[in-house]
Amino acid sequence: MVDEIPDRARKGRGAVSNRTGRFEAEARVTVDDGWGSSVEPDPDLPPLRTVLGVDSARSVIARNDSPDIPFDQSVNPYRGCEHGCIYCFARPTHAYLGLSPGLDFETRLFHKPKAPELLDRELRAPGYRCKPLALGANTDPYQPVERGQRLTRRILEVLSAFNQPVVIITKSALVARDLDLLAPMAERRLVRVCLSLTTLDAGLARRLEPRAATPARRLETLRLLSEAGIPTAVLASPMIPGLTDHEMERILEVAAGAGVTAASYILLRLPREIAELFQEWLRTHAPDRAERVLSLLRQTRGGALYRSEFGSRMRGEGPVAALLARRFELACARLGLNQRRFEGLDCTRFRPPPRPGDQFALL
Repeated sequence: MVDEIPDRARKGRGAVSNRTGRFEAEARVTVDDGWGSSVEPDPDLPPLRTVLGVDSARSVIARNDSPDIPFDQSVNPYRGCEHGCIYCFARPTHAYLGLSPGLDFETRLFHKPKAPELLDRELRAPGYRCKPLALGANTDPYQPVERGQRLTRRILEVLSAFNQPVVIITKSALVARDLDLLAPMAERRLVRVCLSLTTLDAGLARRLEPRAATPARRLETLRLLSEAGIPTAVLASPMIPGLTDHEMERILEVAAGAGVTAASYILLRLPREIAELFQEWLRTHAPDRAERVLSLLRQTRGGALYRSEFGSRMRGEGPVAALLARRFELACARLGLNQRRFEGLDCTRFRPPPRPGDQFALL
């Protein structure tokens, strides 16, 4: 008989454990091998390193028919996300790869090196009809590995060449690197940038989303983008009752001060493996509030930690969820958010650019 070793938080990582994915036949646990493994880990051991693999996707535009989200096509350059946000709704997708939605999700990443070429081909397809496309709907297109890969930038170059409208969703200051592409696209009404701001508490953010930009840097990025004429929005998401919901009005206030004109929020979602991962995180990093947070969440989900029905999964139901929605509505009205809505992205400019050797079109 062996003794199981409890999981411990790792510096710079969000998940506490590497829980086995739901499709695996066996569960992995850490045990004491008799050589002192049960004691505190050696502080000189190297941290968990990020490993980047290749996703040999044969297509790059993903499509959905969900009534809960305002777009039906998206591009995701990466699978997995080094930001390590413990609440990330994309974590369960790593189980399809035979990997853990826990630490594997934030340390074993995959990139799509041919994504720009695939996107070019799909935008040229005879049956393609131009509609706004979301960049980073699943995992962040500007996560740390993008600094070296520059994959998102190459995708933006393709979108700009086609005059294809795009909505960028990120929580990274790295998006400002591409101002030279984004500002001209904004002049042609081809781009919006939405930055997620979960909390203004830098200490809490470091534990919730350990490798994402600090709240202060995100606000500065919103200011830079807005001053460059790029339409911006703040995503006050996820709202976590009992942990971050008291900050809602302040998040909207400082974002409005940074120049954003639109805002939205999503109530914390805990589908599949995220429920256990988030509970581990709470009991490790906020043990005094864990039971209250979980109780409030259950009050918004009909007694469960999560319900996936369209129409309510983003906002919840019941008095707690209704109060949150009302507070958001009143704050937006007071700050003038969502009243000066973005002008619609312009799909009429879309044109496949000529390739070398192409005949000129007869107009």
